[in-house]
Amino acid sequence: MDYQPVVVQKRAKPAPSRHSAESRYWRQFKHPVFVKEYAPVTCVHFAPSKPHRYAVTAATRVQIYAPRTQKVTKTISRFKDVARSGCIRADGKLLVAGDDSGLIQVFDVNSRAILRTLDAHKQPVHVTKFSALDHTQVLSCSDDTTVRLWDIPSQSTITTFPYHTDYVRSGQVSPSNPHLILTGSYDGTVRLGHGVTPVEQVLMYPSGSVALSSAGSILRVWDLVAGGRCIRALSNHQKTVTSLAFNSNSSRLLTGGLDHMVKVYDVSNYNVVHTMRYPAPVLCLAVSPDETHLAVGMSDGTLSVRRRQPKASEGASDAPFSVASLRSGAFESFLAGAIPNLGQPRVRDKTRSKPTGDLNEFKVETKRKRRLKEYDRLLKGFKYSAALDSVLQKNVPPATSFALMQELIHRDGLRTALAGRDDVLLEPVLRLLLKHVTDPRFGEMVCDVTSVVVEMYTPVLGQSPLIDSLFVRLRKKVAAELRLQKELLKVKGALDMVFSSAALSAS
Repeated sequence: MDYQPVVVQKRAKPAPSRHSAESRYWRQFKHPVFVKEYAPVTCVHFAPSKPHRYAVTAATRVQIYAPRTQKVTKTISRFKDVARSGCIRADGKLLVAGDDSGLIQVFDVNSRAILRTLDAHKQPVHVTKFSALDHTQVLSCSDDTTVRLWDIPSQSTITTFPYHTDYVRSGQVSPSNPHLILTGSYDGTVRLGHGVTPVEQVLMYPSGSVALSSAGSILRVWDLVAGGRCIRALSNHQKTVTSLAFNSNSSRLLTGGLDHMVKVYDVSNYNVVHTMRYPAPVLCLAVSPDETHLAVGMSDGTLSVRRRQPKASEGASDAPFSVASLRSGAFESFLAGAIPNLGQPRVRDKTRSKPTGDLNEFKVETKRKRRLKEYDRLLKGFKYSAALDSVLQKNVPPATSFALMQELIHRDGLRTALAGRDDVLLEPVLRLLLKHVTDPRFGEMVCDVTSVVVEMYTPVLGQSPLIDSLFVRLRKKVAAELRLQKELLKVKGALDMVFSSAALSAS
């Protein structure tokens, strides 16, 4: 008789929480890579041009990462003090950054050579950005309360704005008008009025008609066309909002704060459509122009980079082997000259005769045997302990793990599989039981297996702190579940009385 594989019953899963399409999209940013820097990560900036390398500013250096490998390709450390606001120009060739000595430097990204030095500021420079429309101009904002617009070729100041009375920590040149500059200061103004709370960040829409600013935990939206009127005030963070960023088409706004949160807003109504939690206060964030990477810098020096795999339809234009290139014959030698008429309708050859055969012939089909799963092969060889170990791995669904345990019970082999385990081999068994002891799909099976484990390993309790702590946690979880069930029974009894009274009064 052939071996019958273990039957894994399909159990009804608890109803999952339903996420909106918006939330599902942002959940695609996963597989985070964490890089530990020596100091807080104060700025992350993606290059607008492909391959969208990004500059990370921390301590006395600016590092440039490759988005595909998440590896450092260039390190620029020629600063006299703590570096600030490393920003890559749109063409990806130059980088500008300031430092706490007041110096601004323009670097060649490839050679890391210093091309220009701008030294008019007397205190730390926290903002350095290239103008979006004129790539020969740089905006700088300093703690000396001034804002300057620089001409890179001549290394001279084009305009100085001395209107703030405190540190200027945020600023931007309008994406639509190179003569329009928005700044925010610790004096509580964006030149639009912000009360007395220091302004941490400002951001302007590509149209240049609406601006955003953050002061404390409040995010404000300003209508610049209407004379700087505040049209919205939002308070969705619990602590100071430190960073603002748009997605590629400015349809979504991302904010990061000291409350460890990154929130995503729909700019059509400014509702929060998704929230992400990070392990430390967020100081800066950026989304790559192709929306495949989300980089977040934190106060403990951690850089988190989440990646999203774009759909095939999104990357169709970047396909390396396009239909046009195949038609051009560039791959003739690779395809041995046999290039099909791609994109052309296939013409059926009606002259080709159809295969004929004897009507009395019958075809014998060979059935391929299904390959047994690893645990089935081990069970077939009566290796019960190894079979149990194979389903205790993280990538095995719990339904499979408990189906194998059920099979071991039927074979009277559960004790054999559990026997002779040290703390290393017993730990995954206890963790599985602890995780699913309150799951209604497996609760009964967990109780049966737990009773066997307790009976077998009670004599050796106290020899491993790890195993002892797992047993204690399991006991507490069972006790908490029993208390919950008792409370539910009380509520059920009270509701039964109410419904009975209502039925009697209605009759």
